[in-house]
Amino acid sequence: MPNAARKNPIDSFKLTSPCLKKQGFFFIGYFMVGLGFRKDFAEEFLEKNFPTPDFIELAPENWIGMGGYWKKILDRAADRFKIFTHGLSLSIGSPDPLDIPYIRKIKKFLDDYQITLYSEHLSYSQCDNAHLYDLLPIPFTEDAVRHIVPRIKTVQDILERPLILENVSYYTPVAAEIPEHEFITAIIRESGCCMLLDVNNVFVNAFNHGYDAHEFILKLPLDKVAYIHIAGHEKVSDDLIIDTHGQDVIPPVYELLDYTLKFIKPVPVLLERDFNIPELDELDNELQMIRNIYSKHFSKAEIC
Repeated sequence: MPNAARKNPIDSFKLTSPCLKKQGFFFIGYFMVGLGFRKDFAEEFLEKNFPTPDFIELAPENWIGMGGYWKKILDRAADRFKIFTHGLSLSIGSPDPLDIPYIRKIKKFLDDYQITLYSEHLSYSQCDNAHLYDLLPIPFTEDAVRHIVPRIKTVQDILERPLILENVSYYTPVAAEIPEHEFITAIIRESGCCMLLDVNNVFVNAFNHGYDAHEFILKLPLDKVAYIHIAGHEKVSDDLIIDTHGQDVIPPVYELLDYTLKFIKPVPVLLERDFNIPELDELDNELQMIRNIYSKHFSKAEIC
């Protein structure tokens, strides 16, 4: 539905992230704990009006060009919730050229639904024009930084929005020449984009690669964090955790979120659950856990 025709259910909201402020994004309101919007529970979620997240997040690729029943579901959701987006197919680290027509489709979708926040993954999923259907790690090298930075600037110019990039989970470093935190920081600072800090990914990587998650958090460009994700994972052996988004968030990951919030300005926090979807009241319990942690650090007065 075009901008002029759609009444935004939430006129605006404030993000105190310095990264977004610097780029001219100012909002008013109190909408800070969200839920990933999945087709598996979309109809029940809208019918029951439960759980009650402050916003929802969706992958635009799964909704662009959708008509009929699912278009109506999306419109109902957009009439009730602020929408953020989290893409899967940008492939910012790919050796292939950027898919400019795809990026323009993303912009139209964002414009049509008055969506401000568009995030993606600091990874790649396309090579030699083949879509790999996975989020693969980029080598931690200076060459990769030089390759990715101008691509981010191009994306931001087309979208007319800041790009927000997520630190990803990985299971083996690929030709690493510099530490991961230096790689992330260089890309974020040199491109001028913002960061999506996925605390579960930090926990998973720290466990799998034997480093301290808390120390790693402090080495990141925390002033550039505009958004946070939290999710569950699966421990498949004594020395391997897989980032699945298919289990409940465990206490050590909640603790890492609690720790992280000590060092950043108020930004939205999103609960991801992609499969093994539990009953909606269980999702609501997890949202409440996040709200309880959030309220320890930020009052409504600080955010509004």
